[in-house]
Amino acid sequence: MDPRMTDIAVSALHHAESMPDVTYCDARAETRFKISAHTENGKTEHITSAWDAGIGIRMLTTRDAWVFVSVSSPESAGEVADAMSGLPQKSENVARTSMRAKNSRPHRTRFGLGHAHAQNSKVHTAKITHRAKEPPDQNQIARIGAECSRAMYDAPKIVCATSSPQSESVSKYYTDSTGCSILQEYTDTVMSITATSNGGHGHATTRTIDATVGGRGGLEAINDSHASKKAVDITAAVPHVARATTAKYDRDADVVMNPNFVALLAHEILGHPSEADRVIGHEMAWAGGAWWSGMLGKKIGSHTLNAFDDPTIPDTLGSYAFDDEGVASSKTTLVKNGILQGHMHSKETAHVFGTAPTGNMRATDYRFMPLVRMACTCIGPGDHTQEEMIRDVRDGYFIYDMKIPSIDMNRYNWSISCQYAQRIKDGVMGEVLRDVIVSGTAPKLFESISQCGKDFAISAITNCGKGDPMQALAMGNGGPSIRAKATVSSVGGNVSGGNGNDYKSHNNHHHHNNNNHFNYQNPAGAP
Repeated sequence: MDPRMTDIAVSALHHAESMPDVTYCDARAETRFKISAHTENGKTEHITSAWDAGIGIRMLTTRDAWVFVSVSSPESAGEVADAMSGLPQKSENVARTSMRAKNSRPHRTRFGLGHAHAQNSKVHTAKITHRAKEPPDQNQIARIGAECSRAMYDAPKIVCATSSPQSESVSKYYTDSTGCSILQEYTDTVMSITATSNGGHGHATTRTIDATVGGRGGLEAINDSHASKKAVDITAAVPHVARATTAKYDRDADVVMNPNFVALLAHEILGHPSEADRVIGHEMAWAGGAWWSGMLGKKIGSHTLNAFDDPTIPDTLGSYAFDDEGVASSKTTLVKNGILQGHMHSKETAHVFGTAPTGNMRATDYRFMPLVRMACTCIGPGDHTQEEMIRDVRDGYFIYDMKIPSIDMNRYNWSISCQYAQRIKDGVMGEVLRDVIVSGTAPKLFESISQCGKDFAISAITNCGKGDPMQALAMGNGGPSIRAKATVSSVGGNVSGGNGNDYKSHNNHHHHNNNNHFNYQNPAGAP
């Protein structure tokens, strides 16, 4: 971090504290450097780099209203002070006008923000640096991408192969009115890869399988075995998928879902409804609420279901030591043996629930106010091998890797397409199926989970969206293979049994920011 940026952040904090209408302030100074490349069939199409720096300042006024301002590439403390000037007073005038219009008593938010921050504030001073073992540069990023796409393109029956590696180095300094002073520095490196095949036959459909590899670190996060293994997996599978048939509608089918597909379930129907601002109905604008609001301590799934959020897991995109309120990260138990145990909190929502903040308040970057966000939400592992789960299925399906989710506003109804599936007959993997959709309701799925595997894995999520204005954020999600029951059908048809589908009267909502951002796993029995 450039010392000048930290000095400007401290000056902004002092300036805010001198304002008569401000009771609390925090400031985040950030610098980001990103490099990326795109290659197709072994040829590099473009290489880009971008540098960004700025400061975001939150101010809490005497009327418990937040004021936020951000400044890109500030040249001086005076420039930031000028941007801050007058904003708290303007917010106070808006609040007074609102009170007169409503003929109400003096306005306070539902949270009691000032009390919440005073009660839940602990002073931290820290410097955390996660150094990349192999710091990336443009040439190396492009080389790895080209080698990967060339290896896939050279595989049998592949007609197109692409790779898009990217790396971002971040330095973030946080300070606030309580005395916190925290510097965090890290590098994240990921690569998305796709392989397309027509099955080697002109009459076959053309299908693509994609995957994303990487996490916290430099080139070591995508180099060698990480990328090459995924490339081998998907190039081996996609010709079979191109020649495959579609699935017929099958309600309450026995399914074994691989860790990659389970990661999306954990993200959509465990992670999002566990964000406390959704639980209390405060963040409905883009991502909705939570069907289990008010159900803490109640049974929401089978005894086999355990779930948690844990930013302390190293080397994932959801790893950090402190959130954007200066709260230390920690593991949060969400579900234990099927009982809803807790939610993810900011200082404010923790005050509402009478509990401690969990360190889940995060912003995409300095331009945005932080929101309650999952970090690395996972379904916990179990005792079974994947082979054991498959062997116990008489008539069902093995589900490979997520594609596109569609989830309702309360995270109750869910529908997720997968990369492909295989029929299981008498414990043996059989016919490959394409264009498969797996669907159900959250409580019915949770209650049906009968087995969890030992093969726990965490996937890289590069583009989860939440908020208004929309904030895209990287994180991890994970889980093991699980055995459960769900409805299996195919895209655009074979749903004639629809009178029996599982959907209730919740509005269906397409969560469009997670498409195809999960690692590819190749379980036993893959074609």
